[in-house]
Amino acid sequence: MRGNLAIGIDYGTESGRVLIVDVRDGRVLGSHVTAYPHGVMDDTLPGGGTRLGTNWALQHPDDYIEVLRRSVPEALRMSGASAEDVIGIGIDFTACTMLPVDAFDIPLCFKDEWRDRPNAWVKLWKHHAAQEDADRLNEIAVSRGESFLSRYGGSLSSEWMLPKISQTLREDPDVYEAADRFVEAADWVVAQMTGTLRRSSCAAGYKGNWHKAEGYPSRDFLKAADPRLETLAETKLRGEVVASGTKSGELTGEMARLIGLKPGIPVAAAIIDAHAAVPGAGIVAPGTMVLAMGTSLCHMIIADTEQPVEGIRGIVEDGIIPGYYGYEAGQPAVGDLFAWFVEHAVPAYVREEADREGISVFEWLGRGASRLAPAESGLLALDWWNGNRSVLASESLSGLIVGYTLHTKPEEVYRALLEATAFGTRRIVGAFEESGIRVDAIAANGGIPQRNPLLMQIYADVTGKKVYIPAAEQATALGSAMMGAVAATAAGGGYDSIAEAAAVMAPPVKKTYEPIERNVRLYEELYREYVALHDYFGRGASGVMRSLRKLKERAAGGAADA
Repeated sequence: MRGNLAIGIDYGTESGRVLIVDVRDGRVLGSHVTAYPHGVMDDTLPGGGTRLGTNWALQHPDDYIEVLRRSVPEALRMSGASAEDVIGIGIDFTACTMLPVDAFDIPLCFKDEWRDRPNAWVKLWKHHAAQEDADRLNEIAVSRGESFLSRYGGSLSSEWMLPKISQTLREDPDVYEAADRFVEAADWVVAQMTGTLRRSSCAAGYKGNWHKAEGYPSRDFLKAADPRLETLAETKLRGEVVASGTKSGELTGEMARLIGLKPGIPVAAAIIDAHAAVPGAGIVAPGTMVLAMGTSLCHMIIADTEQPVEGIRGIVEDGIIPGYYGYEAGQPAVGDLFAWFVEHAVPAYVREEADREGISVFEWLGRGASRLAPAESGLLALDWWNGNRSVLASESLSGLIVGYTLHTKPEEVYRALLEATAFGTRRIVGAFEESGIRVDAIAANGGIPQRNPLLMQIYADVTGKKVYIPAAEQATALGSAMMGAVAATAAGGGYDSIAEAAAVMAPPVKKTYEPIERNVRLYEELYREYVALHDYFGRGASGVMRSLRKLKERAAGGAADA
């Protein structure tokens, strides 16, 4: 190889990370993180003028370029290597994180006439204000018997491309008309680097309802949703769709100068952040479920065949590893759920005691929770603080804790929340196994699995599966670097396939959690009660959670009118 470095760029919810990786052995030589200057905008637009409604989550597109400006040169400096050694660049991103652009791929929110219009900004993956649109699209698709729904568990999510576009059209048709295209932020960043906008098959397939053989949903379906949407696919969703890991273009001279690299470096088509963790963990064959665990949790597995799975959030041919069908399910609140508890529900004395001992609140809670046996807290929780993605596919559901008494302690609540996310994962594993997709083991990636051994042991005990923790803490960025190494093949370097790159660059297993038999038995009983609550509140026996959400929205709307 003429050079030996690949760059992996991981765009998360709050920040972006750049990794410099030696393609000869997968060693990380440099790493740097840039927090998004504008963060997640869920209250007002920049400048504090225009207020946002309930369940909005927006971002500023320049924050993504700031990651390139700051972190690429700094990570390269930390690696001690030369820009001449970089042979390829790969990018992973949250999805569906989308924005409207003009005919020159300039975000509408950059323009004075649109900067005060919320729908002109980036809608982050966890923007849920399009639920009304998702519900309506689902009703139309079901009534028409649309076959594409079977690849998405029978429903579209408000987090996805079509509902978010529909919301824009419904709320601000002027923005819709002004948009030349709606694009994934991942594809926009690659376009800024290469000068050409192409769409990643990963994001298009999982979040845009694109199919390798059929394309996007039909004109008839889109017209039934709204006559103005009839030509959406060939107009505002137009663009070549390319597979992740393939070369999307080459680094332009302008961008090379901005970020301290050489022009002409191959840039791979983007991949969804969670999906990059699959090759990043060395998983390139069926049987192992990969958990990409952060603020949310994405469950991915590859299989030889396409099978319907309850609550699946996407089945895409070649969507993760070429030659296999890639399956995705998920839970929309894991790290976010734990953070909510620490930030908003922990009493002052916990913070005081943690400060006195010089440890974090998470450490304090974890220490107390680890002293408890399964079921000892007397609590049981549903993990729906940000809705349910799989298997119920409803953002209208909300969290629940049963079993509070006057003696309940914070560490008991914390353990119940840890267990709730594990129960949610077990329900997803069960859906796969009921459909004939085998799940032999689990590989967990991200900072949480590295830092929280109690949580990982709970996952092993609740699921009854071995849980592997890869040595690479940043498996998503490493997977993106692998994509960059594969894209470099066209320029005479890199690897011919993702499997070939993973065989050399994937990390070893750092730790394995084996199920503890006594805990497995106790959790079996507790899980039965979880399923009873799951089905009662989630499958229609009680609609109280959805009713509360509607009442909240009506009350908030009334307050705004007043």
